[in-house]
Amino acid sequence: MKPFFAGMLGVLLSVSPILGAEETNAPATEPSNAPEVATESAAAEDTAGSTVRKVFVLPIREAIMSPLTYLVRRGVKEAMAADADVLILHMDTPGGSVAVTEEIIDIIGKFEGETITFVDSKAMSAGAFISASTQRIYMSSKGIIGAAAVIGMGGDLEPTVEAKAQSMVLAMIRTQAQKNGHDIDVLEAMIDMDKELIIDGETICEEGKLLSLTALEAEKEYGDPPKPLLSLGTYEDLDDLIEGLGYSSAERTEIQPLGAEKVASWLNAISGILLVIGIGGVWVEMKTPGFGLPGIVGIVAFTLFFFGSYAAGLAGMEWLVIFILGLVLIGLEIFILPGTIILGLSGVGLVLLTIVMAMADYYPGAPVDFSFLGQALENSLMILLQATGGTIVLMWFLYRWFFPRLAESSSTVGAMVSATASGVHEEVLLHEEQQSRLGQIGETTSPLRPGGKARFDDKIINVVSDAGMIDAGVRVKIIGASGHDAVVEPLEDSE
Repeated sequence: MKPFFAGMLGVLLSVSPILGAEETNAPATEPSNAPEVATESAAAEDTAGSTVRKVFVLPIREAIMSPLTYLVRRGVKEAMAADADVLILHMDTPGGSVAVTEEIIDIIGKFEGETITFVDSKAMSAGAFISASTQRIYMSSKGIIGAAAVIGMGGDLEPTVEAKAQSMVLAMIRTQAQKNGHDIDVLEAMIDMDKELIIDGETICEEGKLLSLTALEAEKEYGDPPKPLLSLGTYEDLDDLIEGLGYSSAERTEIQPLGAEKVASWLNAISGILLVIGIGGVWVEMKTPGFGLPGIVGIVAFTLFFFGSYAAGLAGMEWLVIFILGLVLIGLEIFILPGTIILGLSGVGLVLLTIVMAMADYYPGAPVDFSFLGQALENSLMILLQATGGTIVLMWFLYRWFFPRLAESSSTVGAMVSATASGVHEEVLLHEEQQSRLGQIGETTSPLRPGGKARFDDKIINVVSDAGMIDAGVRVKIIGASGHDAVVEPLEDSE
């Protein structure tokens, strides 16, 4: 087998240890003097020690933009896969995009355990929206939350556009407030400047202003029976919160940013181009002797494609392993066992499956049914069509124009690339030799099942039958080529 496949496996082995070290698993530390809250069931379970519960901490500590979606999606999926009991959003954000916020809220809603927001410093604008999507909100003594008016990228929106956007956001927030038991009026006062908030005769927010709350203001109780305005309690830090909630002995996992979410955002924007480059590079490498530049380019392109999907939280790197298996099967079909067909078809099927699944947004525990497969195909269909069309154009350009000119080049660069990078010159010569053999008649020297050998004049070459099994000693005619092998068909006695 060509060194290309060893190269692919080498890249995978070098990447895997890095990708496997993103979270920090440790028991929660136990700070002193933690306030007590109503968590009798959690404390009782800790005391009993019957099961080790799991707490996942997901940092929301930057502007709410597309790269953060990737971190949230990956963190929620890992929490679901680990069957975590609690997901804590460690919040410190100035806000951000409403569209991204809506997507993040949808992702958090897929987690079936308990969801908690801890406002460490600030949860402004979009941060307040995301906080409302969790079941409980807690704050640090220096935390603030609120001021969530809708504004455009360049400043305030036109009145009509602003009204539409604000109406949509208010509906979204009301839905989350109703779902999680938060006070709808409080959250609306953070968004709508025309909203006046008066509770128990106290004016909490005047008309014409946006509501923002400190930790003390957010936990102040109103009504009968008394109920906190928004926050269920104040804690000094995250460790203090975890102990106060009765999870001090739980297994704690902190999702760590890869530091590449922004890069992944760019990689996913050009995923179709990466597929074209990857497919083209692998195809050229498999068609030429040796291992060189096209194989390296193909490996890098596919690695970037799968890493982009991984960093986006769409797929695990296990799909890269399956993809490599598909390439190995294709390589066996072409170089080791030509004509078996089943190996090649299986390999192509695995490659297509991995490309589709790398763009499918699958959550642990969700059924893999026709609905999911339909969504996966819908997400990947356009990129697959673009990649297929782009690969066809690239192959035409390489084989009809670039390779022949490069092979004829007498320049140093042309000679170096031709000789050491991909065997382009040998590929051109092979193509010419295969074309010259078309129509030649010879005789099989071994059974073709469907691959074997045949003699043409005084030369024995590898051949593949186009008509099933052929016995030795049968006259055959060359009608085409498959890789480095000639494709033959048996001749009738009269020919």
